Amino acid sequence: MARAEHDYDDIPGTFVFDAERSRQGYHINMFCMSLMKAENRKAFKENEAKYLDRFPLTPEQRDAILKRDYNRMLELGGNIYFTAKLGATDGHSFQHMAAVMTGSTQEDYAKMMLAGGRSIEGNRSKSGGKAGAKSGKSSKKRK
Repeated sequence: MARAEHDYDDIPGTFVFDAERSRQGYHINMFCMSLMKAENRKAFKENEAKYLDRFPLTPEQRDAILKRDYNRMLELGGNIYFTAKLGATDGHSFQHMAAVMTGSTQEDYAKMMLAGGRSIEGNRSKSGGKAGAKSGKSSKKRK
């Protein structure tokens, strides 16, 4: 089933975790939550593909997990806080994962964040941040 179009879908590099993505990624997130138990982490590390058979993942979700493509996992419904458990299972910090997801080194990512974060230029909604631009709803705040 195709994903419904939303006003916020045009924010560069952003996959908003909404109700639709929550439903889509339920099994990715349950897999990641399973990694909270030591015995599950051990079983996963022994044979990742076999362990994933426990979850009714789509082929795309399975591939993203095995490749550690965190951005793709988010696009397919993974929640960043759940997918962080996979990174932790691999021995990575959240900062490391964020650096990988933004295409930078961990050192450069840390410097950027300490300097105030990413510039908003080029990282806003392509529709100009106008709420309701696609839905026809007014973007004016009520007084």
